[in-house]
Amino acid sequence: MIRPRLLSRIPSTSLTKPGIRTYASHPPGARLNLPTDFSTTPILAHTSKDALSNLELSPEARNGTASRQNLFQSINSALGHALRTDQRTLLFGEDVAFGGVFRCSMKLAEEFGDARVFNTPLTEQGIVGFAVGAAMEGMKPIAEVQFADYVYPAFDQIVNEAAKLRYRAGTNAETMGCGGLVVRMPSGGVGHGALYHSQSPESLFTHIPGVRVVIPRSPTQAKGLLLGAIACNDPVVFLEPKILYRAAVEYVPQEAYVLPLSKAEILREGKDVTIVSYGTPLYTCSSAIAAAERDFGCSVELIDLRTVYPWDRQTIMESVNKTGKCIVVHESMVNAGVGAEVAATVQEGCFLRLEAPVQRVAGWSTHAGLAYEKFNIPDVVRVYDAIKTALSY
Repeated sequence: MIRPRLLSRIPSTSLTKPGIRTYASHPPGARLNLPTDFSTTPILAHTSKDALSNLELSPEARNGTASRQNLFQSINSALGHALRTDQRTLLFGEDVAFGGVFRCSMKLAEEFGDARVFNTPLTEQGIVGFAVGAAMEGMKPIAEVQFADYVYPAFDQIVNEAAKLRYRAGTNAETMGCGGLVVRMPSGGVGHGALYHSQSPESLFTHIPGVRVVIPRSPTQAKGLLLGAIACNDPVVFLEPKILYRAAVEYVPQEAYVLPLSKAEILREGKDVTIVSYGTPLYTCSSAIAAAERDFGCSVELIDLRTVYPWDRQTIMESVNKTGKCIVVHESMVNAGVGAEVAATVQEGCFLRLEAPVQRVAGWSTHAGLAYEKFNIPDVVRVYDAIKTALSY
C-alpha cells in the first residue's frame, strides 16, 4: 500500500485518479474490443432446432429434446451419464465430492456414493498416479486437477506412465493400457486469475505421443467430447475453459452422444482466409471476422481444432489450399505453441498454394500479471489486424 504522505510526490496519472480502473478493460469508445455477447454469438446454439441439427449427433440425440445449459452443467450431465452407464467409472479429485470449485460434479456423490465419487488429498501427482493404476486394473477413472496451473507435479505420471503404457505393453496393449483415463482440468484466463489461475498449458502435452489433448468451445461440445474421451482407448487430457463454465449458455441435447476426437469442425465457410483456433478464442475470432467481413468485404473460414493433439491436419490443409492464407489463434503462449505446429505443417503441406505468410496470434511469451492479463490474451483487434495483413498480400 502507498502511504498517504508519499502520494504528493507521485505525479497525477490515470492510476491515481479516483474512479479509474487500474486493470485491463475495454475503453468506453471501443469499436472492436467489446465483451463477447454470449446471447447472440453464432458460436452457440440459441435454439433447440439449432442444437439438434448437428449432423455429428447420434440419431437418438437428434430425435430427442434439448435444454439450455451452461458449460459446467453439460459436463455434469456427461459425468452423470458415464457413472450411470458403467460401474467401472470413478470420479475423484480435490473437493469433487461436494461439487468442485466450479460445480461440475454437483450432486454426483449423492447419487453414486462415496465409493465412486470422492475427494482426494491435495496431491496432483497422487491423484493422477492413482488414476493410472485404476485404469491399468480395468477401471475408467476421471481425475480432476482443480486448476490446470497445478498439473505440473503430475507431469511424470502423465508423460512417463499413462502415455507409455500401451506402447510398452506390446501385444498386451488392449488389456494393459490406460484407456478410459481422463484427466480433467479448468484452464485459461478469466481476466483476474494472475500467475496461478490463468495458465493454458495445453501445448506442453502435445509433445507426448500416447496422450490426446482436447479443449471444448461450448456446452454441447464439452458433453460430447468428454463422453468421447471417456470411451477412448488412449488417456485424454481434457482442458475446460473456465471462463466459459457459466458464460457460455446454449441448447444442449438431453440424450447422450459422443463427438469424434482428433476431428476439427468448420464453424463457418469462407474463401479468402482460414482462421484456426480452439476454446475461448473462437469467440474473439468470430467477432473479428464479423468486423473484417463488414469492413473489407472478405470471406473468412473459421475452424475449431477441438483436439489439439493429435490434430486434424487434413481439414486444415484442405481449407488453406482453398483460401491460400492462414491465421492461427490461441490463448497460450506463442513460443512452441499449438500455432507453431499448425504453421509448420501448413507451410510444408500447402507451400505452393500459400499467398501470405502463416500468422500466429497468441498469448505473449510472459507470465499473466494480474493488472495486464487482458493485454496478454489475443483480442478482437489483434485478430482483425491479422486478417487485414493477410488480405494485403
